[in-house]
Amino acid sequence: MSDMVRYEDRRVVITGGSSGMGLATASLFVDEGARVLITGRDQTALDAAREKLGENAIAVRGDASSLPDIDALADRVKAEFGTADALFANAGVNGFAPFEATSEELLDELLAINAKGPYFTVQKLAPLLTEGSGVVLTTSVANVLGMPMLSAYAASKAALRSMTRSLARELLPQKIRVNAVSPGPIDSGILEKTMPRESAARTKAQMAADNPMLRVGAPAEVAEAVAFLAFDATYTTGAELAVDGGGSQL
Repeated sequence: MSDMVRYEDRRVVITGGSSGMGLATASLFVDEGARVLITGRDQTALDAAREKLGENAIAVRGDASSLPDIDALADRVKAEFGTADALFANAGVNGFAPFEATSEELLDELLAINAKGPYFTVQKLAPLLTEGSGVVLTTSVANVLGMPMLSAYAASKAALRSMTRSLARELLPQKIRVNAVSPGPIDSGILEKTMPRESAARTKAQMAADNPMLRVGAPAEVAEAVAFLAFDATYTTGAELAVDGGGSQL
């Protein structure tokens, strides 16, 4: 089998797959022969992603923190795929606020989308995952670094790091592996969406200067790590793989 179709006939579910790292991962899988079902909240972004990915992709609108939406997603996966070979529970949001100004609403939103959502996504989809399949969760370097403005976000991602271990242990009898990818500064387009262009450029330049590799990462670099954990890391479970230019390690 050529490298171009290393995931031929595999069925992959990606939450938060309409942009950034999720879309890059969906692109990698589709390009290499898989069928992919992506989710997102924004119908316009979903439609654009579906158009880009082509006929081997299915786009499903849904809120990653809503249990009815997660149940509906499981039903749709069952209807479209029957079973799935990998789940990338990637949907998440960021939230910046100094500790003293962090509101209950912000903490609740971050925990609901970044921790509760993936927990129940794995719970509802695990019965559809084939033996030997891989689940990948998206954590963050923020869960091991005390970063200002990110206390609530970091806590939500640290919860996900803990779940990676717990769910890996509990899903062993089903021969399902659970691992996490931990991105550092990735040029995913999120800065441009959340701040003026000049501020985004300055922030990105500062992030590159602060990184041991003196650059920010590309979404495709995260996608390769996700594919490795989902399919190729057959003797690895409960682990977290940092994709951060060494930022959390050096």
